[in-house]
Amino acid sequence: MYNELALERAVREYFGADVDVRQTVVCRIPVSPTAVATLFLTTKKQLYLYITAQSKITFGDVKKIVSNMGLKADLYVPPKNRPQYFNEVGSTKFHEVFPGRKHISEDDIAFYKTLAPYNPAFILISEVKKGEIYQFDSDSHTKWRIAAKFAYRRIKTS
Repeated sequence: MYNELALERAVREYFGADVDVRQTVVCRIPVSPTAVATLFLTTKKQLYLYITAQSKITFGDVKKIVSNMGLKADLYVPPKNRPQYFNEVGSTKFHEVFPGRKHISEDDIAFYKTLAPYNPAFILISEVKKGEIYQFDSDSHTKWRIAAKFAYRRIKTS
């Protein structure tokens, strides 16, 4: 109960989203040597992943973690009051490398967006691939092992 309240408060504070945790699927499982993740369902039956790390992690790291966990992301929630956060950071980093370029496109900054700091991370999940959620395990030959079995697929409606 305390973990759920702390999670709701952290999400509200960092991302400005009001979520009501209905069920915790996995709580604070390791997803890298320094990061842990909590996967939970809200009262609106939406599946969210919340990742925190002791070291710096980037948007690219988070994308890789989501994929390695066997999840499919629908939306990477930007920090509160910064809806264009990933594009802002991508443009800034692009201009550091190419200071003379004036007209830049989405394709130009695609790589540089992955360098944006993203700790903590908050992701809306659209699907659990194969119905298995994986966690980091340094002893496994693939570095990942099954943490839980959970079937979920979000069906988009108009």
